[in-house]
Amino acid sequence: MSTDIRNNWTVEQIHDIYNTPLLELIFQAASMHRKYNDTAEVQVCTLLSIKTGGCPEDCAYCPQAARYQTDVNVQALMKTDEVLAYAQKAKEAGSTRFCMGAAWREVRDNRDFDRVIEMVKGVNELGMEVCCTLGMLTEQQAQRLKEAGLYAYNHNLDTSDEHYEEIITTRTYDDRLKTLDNVRKAGVTVCCGGIIGLGETHDDRIKMLHTLSTLPEHPESVPINALVRVKGTPLENQPKVDIWDMVRMIATARILMPKTMVRLSAGRTEMSVAEQALCFLAGANSIFAGDKLLTTPNPSFDEDEAMFNLLGLVPRVAFKDEHAEVAE
Repeated sequence: MSTDIRNNWTVEQIHDIYNTPLLELIFQAASMHRKYNDTAEVQVCTLLSIKTGGCPEDCAYCPQAARYQTDVNVQALMKTDEVLAYAQKAKEAGSTRFCMGAAWREVRDNRDFDRVIEMVKGVNELGMEVCCTLGMLTEQQAQRLKEAGLYAYNHNLDTSDEHYEEIITTRTYDDRLKTLDNVRKAGVTVCCGGIIGLGETHDDRIKMLHTLSTLPEHPESVPINALVRVKGTPLENQPKVDIWDMVRMIATARILMPKTMVRLSAGRTEMSVAEQALCFLAGANSIFAGDKLLTTPNPSFDEDEAMFNLLGLVPRVAFKDEHAEVAE
């Protein structure tokens, strides 16, 4: 294993990397990115809300929490054929990973979960990497999803352990880490990141990156989200995330986890193409495409295609890591 790939980072080491003068930090991150990844390649993912709103949790940033008065309309679990039609459309537009999100606190062993299993099987048969984000789940549920063809499971930490209770009180940080452990045990790849702009400090961001980079295995995907401020949520009046903060987070994540897919996630509608280009230079190599991220706006497929053409980026193929292992 290269000395670059390590799980024993200290908070102090990460603090020093994070606080490197910005242009030097971008250079170091770009150099690390070039060493381990094809810098012209960006993974294109599509995220669909398959069950919307009515969530019993109190995540302060989320318009899907039942307790907040937002414009989100509650929608029951979508029909399987509708989901598969959306996945096919996403594939035709260039997506290679399809993620299905349900506004649940946790997965329950009922008919709705049976239907999600059928959706996973269907999307897998389309030749796409299948990801789900369904809340907390047990080891047995993770195993069922794995057997159905699930490639990745998303379960974000959101913020640091210390700041967590300011944002969510309906589940603990350890609950989240337990779900990640259950996903790992089932042999499903892990997608786990966080959100900046929640009122956290720079130290909170550093501590979240410390937790992610010192897991027994680095997450295969780390989404870095800029808070999308939604009217009716407790965080609606937070200031817009500064682009330099986003670049600093992405660059630090790239240095700490060189082989991980670092996803430039929520908040892209408020970024110019030039600002997004800086994020790619700093090591981002994954995006969500399509005009919605669950319930919040996102650039269209056409806008992203134009950006890729301008910057000379190409979509990463599905299952690339597996193909590489077979070739070896």
